Amino acid sequence: MRLRRVQRKVCRRFGVVPAIPAAGTMIGIAPSRGRDLLPLNAVRYPPEGQSNGWYVWRGGEIPNDQDDFFVPSHVEHLGDHAPELIPYLALPPGWGVVLAKGHEDVWFDENLVSPRS
Repeated sequence: MRLRRVQRKVCRRFGVVPAIPAAGTMIGIAPSRGRDLLPLNAVRYPPEGQSNGWYVWRGGEIPNDQDDFFVPSHVEHLGDHAPELIPYLALPPGWGVVLAKGHEDVWFDENLVSPRS
């Protein structure tokens, strides 16, 4: 219950209505990059199927030629890969987060919620 309060507080801070991912939904995570690699990057697209829209990776850019960069993982396992992202999970689609020691960048990008062609 405490985590939900923290997530709602983050949403209030950014002036958005919380969109808490449903239990059992999937995130896309890049497990090939270790937990100590910074920064932590995450973006949220609109939910589709079993996906709640979150994609999470560490380090720099996403490689263009690596189709299996992201693998599905239940949202309940996010703590195993990126516990520092958990307070931000209720941010709705269109939001992105970059976290590193002493650094927080949170933004909205309309392109994340626009239909892809």
